[in-house]
Amino acid sequence: MIKTDITVPIGYKAEDIKLALMQSLPISEGEICDLSILRRRIDLKDKSNIVYKMTVGVALSAEREAGLLKMRKKVFAVDDYTLSVEKASFAVRPIVVGFGPCGMFAALTLAEAGAKPVIIERGLPVDERCRKVDLFKKLSILDPECNVQFGEGGAGTYSDGKLKYGAMDKYKMKILGELVDAGANGEILFSDTAHVGTDKLSDIVKKIREKIISLGGEFIFSAKLVDIEIKNERISSITYIKGGEETILECDEVILAIGHSARDTFKMLEDKKIPMTARGFGIGVRIEHPREYINNLVYGDNAPSGIETASYHLVTHLPSGRSVYSFCMCPGGTVVPAASEEGGIVTNGMSEFLRDGDNSNAAFLVSVTPDDFGSESPLAGFDLQQRIENKAFDLTSSYKAPAISMGDFMERNSPGGIFGVKPSYPMGVEPFRAEEYLPSYITDSLREAIIDFDNWMPGFNLPDATLTGPETRTTSPVRILRNDGYESVAVRGLYPVGEGAGYSGGIISSAVDGLKCSLALINKHKII
Repeated sequence: MIKTDITVPIGYKAEDIKLALMQSLPISEGEICDLSILRRRIDLKDKSNIVYKMTVGVALSAEREAGLLKMRKKVFAVDDYTLSVEKASFAVRPIVVGFGPCGMFAALTLAEAGAKPVIIERGLPVDERCRKVDLFKKLSILDPECNVQFGEGGAGTYSDGKLKYGAMDKYKMKILGELVDAGANGEILFSDTAHVGTDKLSDIVKKIREKIISLGGEFIFSAKLVDIEIKNERISSITYIKGGEETILECDEVILAIGHSARDTFKMLEDKKIPMTARGFGIGVRIEHPREYINNLVYGDNAPSGIETASYHLVTHLPSGRSVYSFCMCPGGTVVPAASEEGGIVTNGMSEFLRDGDNSNAAFLVSVTPDDFGSESPLAGFDLQQRIENKAFDLTSSYKAPAISMGDFMERNSPGGIFGVKPSYPMGVEPFRAEEYLPSYITDSLREAIIDFDNWMPGFNLPDATLTGPETRTTSPVRILRNDGYESVAVRGLYPVGEGAGYSGGIISSAVDGLKCSLALINKHKII
């Protein structure tokens, strides 16, 4: 198979791809044995004629492909993204702690190698977890062990399911293929705006769990890691608590995929003197505009029929040295409550597969560094998060979120109680100035950045837009130190991975980190 670049209209059909292919290359329709879309992005250079730019793979006869490859300017060989998982022999079953995207693909890879991993997850299976999350949204009853952060699928289950993967490789293709096999739309294999949708993720997570079980994996839900035993600088057992009872599991290899919000687990690891360091992250708010308004800003007034809901990515670097950037943009989505501890407010964003909600929202974050944390402790970033989350809760005395209009925020006015863009946060909002829960270096940076964003996307600074906060759980404020083999620098057999350990951010990069870690273990135990 060879590949080439073509242009097709929005709402294209198979015939459009073939026609564009024949216009690009000196081939006839009868020569085409097979074709597939390898990459697709929206081209906005000319908003009067918005089109898709595609990279397409086409199978011809071997002789014809060889001849076309000599052209090189237009035609290239298709990369092989096949990933084979070798069989391995583990004397002791490996343990995976956490079943978010990282732990999920670490466990799946181990299971495919025949390792029969044991998966420990502090939250509930996804169906029961959904009921817990709904109970929180409707009645403010928070379960600290099972919520938007904790439970089967991790925080990624309550997100847009965005799949930012950049340049393709065999690891990313393996992950995307598994998601499609479990029920995700096939367009995630090639679309630059690939997403799964919150409404699809629950079933997909269950199917991957079922596959792992069919390969010999074992799940223990509602099981929180509370201790690790280290002997001769090597892990020898873990202790988890379930239903009030502690259980010890002997082990010699543990993949630690705990996510970015397991603060109690990080404290236990610090007490065990596991080397870690504080790292920078982002803090800010969710900004909501009407969905159709953002569509018009991005596409113009004459967007072609059938075009997907518009998204954007904005970033600026301020004279102060801080960066401000959009994060986890949710087209046609909602702002969701994402607290995992009582007495704190946390916001996040999600959208369903159709992305057809009234508003579009994104986190707008200001970079913070360990210099802002106020302590030399490696866990000081967690303390900063907590202070902000608790301040927000104290303002409303509930899980209602503080909110303000863009106009009032930019003019430094006290907010009124009426919002031109109705906040989508399901637990309700109350009007408060952002300075009442965020440090001034955050709010001042946001104001400065919004002016920049409005220069680049005229109309972004919409006075009726709504700012709801705080957004604090963007990524882990900690990095657990490890070597090139994914192993803790101090404890053999302990493998800190994924977003919580400070080595990824988002579904795909977290899944890749878990997958690669498992491949490293499999290589140690491979059957020769």
